[in-house]
Amino acid sequence: MPNYKFENALARKPQSCPPIWFMRQAGRYHKHYQSLRKKHSFEELCKKPELAAETALGPIEDFDFDVAILFSDILWPLQAMGMNLVFDPGPKFEDILTEQNFKKLLHKKDLRFMEFQSEALHLTKEKLGHDKSLIGFVGGPWTVLSFGMGTNKLGSNSISLTREKNFMLEEFIIPFLQKNISMQIEAGAETVMIFDSSAHQLVDDDFSSYLEKVVENMIKPFEQKVGYYAKEEVDYNCIISHANNNQNSFAGIGIDSQTSLHETLKKVDHGFVQGNFDELKILADSNEFHQALDHFIEDMLALSQDERVGWVCGLGHGINKDTPEKHVKHFVSQIRQAFK
Repeated sequence: MPNYKFENALARKPQSCPPIWFMRQAGRYHKHYQSLRKKHSFEELCKKPELAAETALGPIEDFDFDVAILFSDILWPLQAMGMNLVFDPGPKFEDILTEQNFKKLLHKKDLRFMEFQSEALHLTKEKLGHDKSLIGFVGGPWTVLSFGMGTNKLGSNSISLTREKNFMLEEFIIPFLQKNISMQIEAGAETVMIFDSSAHQLVDDDFSSYLEKVVENMIKPFEQKVGYYAKEEVDYNCIISHANNNQNSFAGIGIDSQTSLHETLKKVDHGFVQGNFDELKILADSNEFHQALDHFIEDMLALSQDERVGWVCGLGHGINKDTPEKHVKHFVSQIRQAFK
């Protein structure tokens, strides 16, 4: 049985305590992950389903998150499409994508390459507690393409979509990711998140037209199964407008820590809103972290259950590798204590 708090957030049923999960909750800050990495490469942890399941379950066992997340990486689809990718320790491509070479580099469309994700989801679900939910994820199409082109470090409103970039998105990246989402749902993922951490790079008009493609091809076909996250000066009003205008499509949205959670909860009338404690504050010294968390809790307690309906408690982005484990435990326990 899925986690009832996460199901309530999806269905927008008022409840006292929100479900809790973090982006990258199975990661480098966690001793469980560190011990596995001493014995296995990152690629092995992703591609050997038994190890992927063990990695995903670690933070559930140690921190009691409400939701387990498929352990994988957003860039494997580029490898599946033909790009030579290694992790050493971060992602490195033998050749980066350009507007001239993409047809040569993206020469495959074999979804069978991604079957390790299906097997990992099956195994994770088998071993997951009956009161926990399981989600999958893919990278946002632009984020995947931006990594492939080596432009993922560029700042906000810095990139315009050329005809060639649109062609890569429409003919290669989006169709593959659509199939990847379908595969994860069939394998048992209750929700699939689109993590589009580089979407803020697109200039506003291009982001709007790009998001329409994402919604039409990667969200609408899977009614209330797919959520969308973006960050850093992205046009959240555009995202919220799509979410509200496609009420049987979006599972929910995630927001960064610089965005008002109160205002977003007011604006969104369908699906969940995940966020958005500052991922840098949970990394800070204990006094600063405790004060920031107390303020965050006080701020959310000022809302009634009806006003915070749909809230999924988490961070504004992925948890940092230097975050103390004791801060994660304190965060979960304090949220549960305050909203019991």
